[in-house]
Amino acid sequence: MALTRPTSRRAFIQSLSAGLGSVGLLSMLAEQSARGATAAPSTLPSGIAQFPPKAKHNIVLFMPGGPSQMDLFDPKPALEKYAGQRPPSVNLRTERTTGGLMPSPFTFKKHGRAGIEVSELLPNLASMIDDLCVVRSMYTFNPTHNPARNLFHSGNIGATRPSMGSWLDYGLGTENQNLPGFVILSPGGGGNGGARSGFLPARHQGTGFDCSVTEPQRMIRYLQNNKLAPSDQRRQLDLVQQLNRDHENSFGQDDFLDGRIQAMEAAYRMQFEATDAFDIRKEPEAIRHEYGNTPFANGCLLARRLVERGVRSVHVYYGPGQPWDDHNKINKNLRGRCPDMDQASAALIRDLKRRGLLDETAVVWGGEFGRTPVSESADGRDHNPYGYTMFMAGGGFKGGTCHGATDEFGFRAVEDRVSIHDLHATLFHVLGIDHEKLTYRYAGRDFRLTDVYGQVVHELLA
Repeated sequence: MALTRPTSRRAFIQSLSAGLGSVGLLSMLAEQSARGATAAPSTLPSGIAQFPPKAKHNIVLFMPGGPSQMDLFDPKPALEKYAGQRPPSVNLRTERTTGGLMPSPFTFKKHGRAGIEVSELLPNLASMIDDLCVVRSMYTFNPTHNPARNLFHSGNIGATRPSMGSWLDYGLGTENQNLPGFVILSPGGGGNGGARSGFLPARHQGTGFDCSVTEPQRMIRYLQNNKLAPSDQRRQLDLVQQLNRDHENSFGQDDFLDGRIQAMEAAYRMQFEATDAFDIRKEPEAIRHEYGNTPFANGCLLARRLVERGVRSVHVYYGPGQPWDDHNKINKNLRGRCPDMDQASAALIRDLKRRGLLDETAVVWGGEFGRTPVSESADGRDHNPYGYTMFMAGGGFKGGTCHGATDEFGFRAVEDRVSIHDLHATLFHVLGIDHEKLTYRYAGRDFRLTDVYGQVVHELLA
């Protein structure tokens, strides 16, 4: 190509961008998901002990704000007995001023072979209880949303550590080089803190997609469908990549530039596969009806489509914002919110099982903490990090079990307690990773997702 006048590398690349779809998509990827230049992407980093995994993929269904355990999975008859009171035998103090004990207005029934009690609000999940591992003894370390959410996602209350999805992408890679290894699905496409790669190479950051729409061109932000034939587009990209390499050779290797180069390759490949993978309109009408017609339902259906195409880790947010933060009108809010969450969550587990994918996919459901058994603002519940419920399904977890317990009021985990770090260690275990050995050296020390904490909870495993 002859240039009629001197031009800078930056100006030259900008002149190509109108016809190069991958450069448009690069704005979104920004080194987040590319692994095109990485050798042996399906193996752990050198020195990491790997054992046969029970699961290949991970789906997190995240409920921002903190869902109420005593209204969903952890019935407490004592709340009715002591309604409005604050018994001196238990410390019910929280970060805000709260009132007396507030009973749940919802009835619970026993379900499944083990007779696990589930709220009337969750009939679909109740029907799948023999596939769920319900943990009623979760606890965390911070009562404030952002630090607690950071702890859930990254094992640390700070906002600088890599998220669990980034650790998995770093440790295990992806089975599909044409799609990101770590995907975030939420209304608007934001990661709400769960997409960070922190000090890990930026290509391991979660890539966000907007599940509030169904058209891939709108869901995959910045995707540009250019009119060039693939062969011509490949030639243009090769030229841009050579300019990048020549630029790098002038001053030495640069991780940031290498990430950009890899991102452009991933973006080029992703144009052709992502539009198919993210098009839920191709699903049979009966399947779409089974999941429902809401952003969360779209996210759950997309999660199934992505793991069956080899994506390692998918996080689906029930959002935007933190809708489960019910400081008031909790009973009304749960009646309005639970039906679509319940339908879509159960449909995902049922669909994975029907397709033979549940055994190789570890599904985790929960929020950053739970709610208090005492009332706030008359008809709400405050934040409660001391004891709450999560559930797991598939991927080596023991279905039809209920692990641990909170006190008689559902305030504190008191039996077989499971911390966030324990959950991370156990999740990594079913994915074939020793959480103590998946480390990354940064600033003179070795870091890991569980820091210096965490034990595998073998009682949760099949």
